[in-house]
Amino acid sequence: MSSNPVNHVADRFARLKALQRPASVAQTKMTAGTIESQCEAPSRTAGETGAERLATLLGATVSRTPHGEHLSLLSIHCEQAPCIADSDALHLLMPNAPEEVADSSQWLFLDTETTGLSGGTGTYPFLIGLSWWEGSRLKIEQLFMREFSEERSMLAAVAERLRERPVLVTFNGKSFDWPLLETRFRMVRDIATPPLRAHLDFLHPARNLWRPRLGSVKLSHLERHVLGWDRGEDMSSGDIPRIYLEFVRGGDAEPLVPVFMHNQMDLRGLAGLAGRILSIFGDQEKPLEDGLELYGLSRICERRGQAERARTTYEQSIGASLPVETDRAARAALAQLAKRDRDFDRACELWESLLGNSREGYEAYEQLAIYYEHEARNAHLALAITRSALAQLRCARQSAMINASQYRASKLEFEHRRLRLERKTQAMPPSLFSS
Repeated sequence: MSSNPVNHVADRFARLKALQRPASVAQTKMTAGTIESQCEAPSRTAGETGAERLATLLGATVSRTPHGEHLSLLSIHCEQAPCIADSDALHLLMPNAPEEVADSSQWLFLDTETTGLSGGTGTYPFLIGLSWWEGSRLKIEQLFMREFSEERSMLAAVAERLRERPVLVTFNGKSFDWPLLETRFRMVRDIATPPLRAHLDFLHPARNLWRPRLGSVKLSHLERHVLGWDRGEDMSSGDIPRIYLEFVRGGDAEPLVPVFMHNQMDLRGLAGLAGRILSIFGDQEKPLEDGLELYGLSRICERRGQAERARTTYEQSIGASLPVETDRAARAALAQLAKRDRDFDRACELWESLLGNSREGYEAYEQLAIYYEHEARNAHLALAITRSALAQLRCARQSAMINASQYRASKLEFEHRRLRLERKTQAMPPSLFSS
């Protein structure tokens, strides 16, 4: 049996696609941290509605709240919950985080499937996936409205779950999922929007850590390239609204099965990714080996005010064979941190390594000129560096290696510095000249 937890769930839903009925939660057997379902092919009952057929295919049940009914599907997964105790990890994740953030049992993961991808008052979340840790088990509850009148019941269940676990965890949920739910709570009026103690969104940390290497930070890509999971064949998110709208108009239930699978895989991927990011943020005893991850971590540390850790990780990143452009960016950032610490020896070493025709290269010319004029008190050397920058600009322009607007802006700045330094050096006695 494969050790990949995603493959087992994919197998389960593959059987669903083949119209084989999965076991209910009570019938589900936990094996090697995964779900292994005992399935038998169901037959279609005469007069069975689309909603009833969907419940049969999924093994879902009808949940009732004071606001009505909705469909609910619960699954359980044996996985390792992150234990968050490292203060540095918490600060990188959320400055001034409340105490609840340190306890992953207070987290509620959220992912929605909607009737549209643009949001707005006309967009409904028809499937709301929620998951949470109970010890070493990840529970996933998927709430589904079989028709639009069931929205209130579904939102009431979401509100109840958030009262139990008030730390919301999402992937792009700050921009899409949670604002959409807030809108729906306001629209239904009789269910108050549940207050959050904190909202952790892992999209932005993921972008910093992995977009330089992967380009795309789609959750499925991160699963494959960061977590080492392969969810197998997946559906396009753009097809999901159409599938649901066809269902509520009387269409077949079968096309919704992979929608449930997609939602469940997103929740499991989010949980795994959260653990991976926190391990990167918190474990300073075991340095990372991936230069691009180190670079991304450095940027996050710098933004959060952890300058000492940022310097350390920038140094590690440039020693790990970064791509050329990223290496320049890392050296430039590290030089600025060294300058802030008044470590001018290291700053000048980095600036000198950057000189050339690039944005960072011209910034290095400027920073060296500033250093030699104001810190080393050597205006003649500052002037020589400024003239070198102008020569580099002319060469780049002649060989079409810099566009006209960038050339004009940089030339104007360096020409202004050159004229000022020439006046300054001309007024100096010869004895002050230092080569």
